[in-house]
Amino acid sequence: MSAPSTVQSQFEHPSVSIETLGCKVNLFESEYISSQLQSLPQVEIDSHRKDVCIINTCTVTREADRQSRQAIRRVIRKNPDSTIIVTGCYAEMQPDECASIPGVDYVVPGSRKLQIPQLISGEVGLDDLASSSKNRDSTLMPELAVSGFNSRTRANLQVQQGCDNGCTFCIIHKARGPSRSIAPTTVLRQVESFVEQGFAEIVICGIDLGSYGDDLENDGNFDMNLAVLTSELAERHPDTRFRLSSIDPAHITPELISAIERFDNICPHIHLSLQSASPIILKRMKRRYQPDDVCAAVAALRTVRSDLVLSADIMAGFPTETESDFEMTKSAIFDLEITYPHVFAYSERDGTPAARIPKQVPPEIRKTRTRLLRHAGDRVRQNVLSRYVGKSAKVLTECRVSHTKSMMYRARLSNYLPVYFESEHNVSGRIMELKLTGLHHDGLLGELH
Repeated sequence: MSAPSTVQSQFEHPSVSIETLGCKVNLFESEYISSQLQSLPQVEIDSHRKDVCIINTCTVTREADRQSRQAIRRVIRKNPDSTIIVTGCYAEMQPDECASIPGVDYVVPGSRKLQIPQLISGEVGLDDLASSSKNRDSTLMPELAVSGFNSRTRANLQVQQGCDNGCTFCIIHKARGPSRSIAPTTVLRQVESFVEQGFAEIVICGIDLGSYGDDLENDGNFDMNLAVLTSELAERHPDTRFRLSSIDPAHITPELISAIERFDNICPHIHLSLQSASPIILKRMKRRYQPDDVCAAVAALRTVRSDLVLSADIMAGFPTETESDFEMTKSAIFDLEITYPHVFAYSERDGTPAARIPKQVPPEIRKTRTRLLRHAGDRVRQNVLSRYVGKSAKVLTECRVSHTKSMMYRARLSNYLPVYFESEHNVSGRIMELKLTGLHHDGLLGELH
């Protein structure tokens, strides 16, 4: 790859676009980059003229790598005259693969992605970013407030970076480095900014969210952790919804359960990083919990919030997974009432211990098990949705989904269940009171009171 020393040297007033793949943390980081670029007087964002295209990639699975390459090629094809910058976790782990794609001008390590605005303005060069990225322990953390998201419905709030776990199937702890927490003062400042901008819901996210605070010094009175932080945010902003993103079942502590009980504006929706419900498979994955721990945590949550809805990451076909192991996981979808299982087939990742396990499950069996787990989730979801017909509830309107005269909108209950309703007025981003009248595709039908 041959690239000029700085982007600024190519364009007097570059127009920049950003495409993002992967997790909510990636989305937040892209918005952070966009926010910093908007502060530069010589830069425009998302105009029709795209002088610079940034692709923020993902590497969570082998399929994510493929999708990242596909996205890079698509952007290059649509913008042949643009300067192409590839960053993110795929760029961190496979910089040479990224650089070998014809049309890529810059590969910025994911650990240095927050310096892309300085690269574009000419304050730093590519060599500076490459040399400073060699120590992933020094991955940059956001320090300034994001000025806004493309969506006016909800905002993602990153509070934590990295992971210390080293699960046998995962490479993200290598791509993101060790677990580190963003200072509470920085988090509070960002939330104040989001509230001032009018966001009705804020999603608290991290790579290993439940480890928030483990690396922070306490103030002599209490230890800072996710429960303390979430309680503080909910108390300061009672009219704002706070939703937790993916969390390890081991991090559903009594303190966190108490916070969810105390504050109605902490959404009764938990996305579990579950992966499996087989004890032996969880052990081979090097997870920190067993199925009984998950059942106990969910039961405690349902005791304090009867409207709790669960979603979960579930992996099909981990090496050595037997039919019995698979059936345990499928049963857990029904027993735990996982309304939204995010099911994906295991894929071997070079550099992970799981890829070296001799007894790999055949791909066709992985595919079949994935389909069966999704079908189980469909059945649970219909049962859960049916319970809400005839009730009244507040919803947060996400977006317009039809352009007929009546205008159909999609909204969500605080527990994440989708609701579709008609309105003659533009109500995107507003909290509305609806009567839930029936089922509609993957969600509920509602009517305005």
